[in-house]
Amino acid sequence: MYVPGVTSPPGPVHLPATAWRRPDVRQALGDRNVSALLRFAQQHTGASQSRLAEAIGIGQGRLNELVNRRREVTSLEMFERIADGLNMPDSARMLLGLAPSGIRAAGAADDLVAAAGIVGRYYSVQADAARDIRQLVAGASALDILAVRGLGLWGLNDSLLRAAMTTPTRPGALLVRVLILDADSDAAARRAVEIGESPDGFAAGIRLAEHKLAELTLHPAISLEAYRYTALPVWRVISTDEISFVSTFDEGWEGHESPVCRVDVLSGASLHRGFRRAIDELVATSERFI
Repeated sequence: MYVPGVTSPPGPVHLPATAWRRPDVRQALGDRNVSALLRFAQQHTGASQSRLAEAIGIGQGRLNELVNRRREVTSLEMFERIADGLNMPDSARMLLGLAPSGIRAAGAADDLVAAAGIVGRYYSVQADAARDIRQLVAGASALDILAVRGLGLWGLNDSLLRAAMTTPTRPGALLVRVLILDADSDAAARRAVEIGESPDGFAAGIRLAEHKLAELTLHPAISLEAYRYTALPVWRVISTDEISFVSTFDEGWEGHESPVCRVDVLSGASLHRGFRRAIDELVATSERFI
């Protein structure tokens, strides 16, 4: 019998991979609705509350309180234990606001300098990094953006980068290179399927982002180059000469749902240079449209 704090918990319960792609489960993950997640695990694995409690490493009474919403989860450590106990794939962990299983934040500030030596800061989701990214862009003189559609980066008035790129207090001109996925490419159709969208609707979103990007050429402080690439998206990069903010695209999640790593030229020179070189190569091999 498992005894919290005395014996080790047994292995996790296992849900089918398709379960984590269900809209209701993704909604529960995004809302951090632990009660809904535990109920779903019970219904689709047949596990008892006792078995779930053992997998997570807590007492059955506490698990019952979580299922019936008499207790809320507030600590990162408990979310990690639940994710491990339910054997969540990385896409589900990231929707829950956790790092992929191969990455663990070091310290309360999620600072991975001591752990990795090359990553200046780790953010669980893009929203946590938004302020730092905007500050970087508002003061930058040159900016590279590797994206898919870009609507969440520049396409709307409240997008991540638009206000920072067009701020009237900018100290000087801003040279911008943007790489966006070719709407007519096979990679665009494949990416649409990966995130559960129709290829036509996905392509329309890219074309809208291109239109919004063209609007930025009217801003007197912005000098813009834009390119269409045809490779399957893997990285989202927002980069200057000194700092890059890097996140990932994978099946089932988009860039804004991914953890973000800040790579500084001083702390992570080789990694920073690698992303810069990858962007330069994409620019050299892609179609320029602005």
